[in-house]
Amino acid sequence: MSGFTRTEIHRYAQLAITPGSQVVSDGLGCFRAFDTPAYTHERIITGSGRASAQIPAFNWVNTVLGNVKNAITGTYHAIRGHHAPRYLAEFEYRFNRRYDLKAMVPRLLTVAASTPPMPYRLLKLAEPYA
Repeated sequence: MSGFTRTEIHRYAQLAITPGSQVVSDGLGCFRAFDTPAYTHERIITGSGRASAQIPAFNWVNTVLGNVKNAITGTYHAIRGHHAPRYLAEFEYRFNRRYDLKAMVPRLLTVAASTPPMPYRLLKLAEPYA
């Protein structure tokens, strides 16, 4: 997307959102592209400040953002740009398995044991794409 314009949102919606879907937005003007019979559009305008964080519809969003922030700041005291993709990949791995914590370490050990050795020079090739 080149920006948050009604035209861009409309183009994106035609490519990626199935007609008949329910779309929830924050009321930004560009999301009026969903004000068509093809979509059910619900606006939740929160305002700002502490009261906006207490809206039940956004409780899970605030929880996820808080967990991401705490995981990053608690684990990685100094994040550098070239390591950020690996940090994100590790967080994603833990986040996707958060409901089965007992299986996380055995699964990691299984994958580590079944992965063939790889020379350091090959590991470094993936660095820009991590």
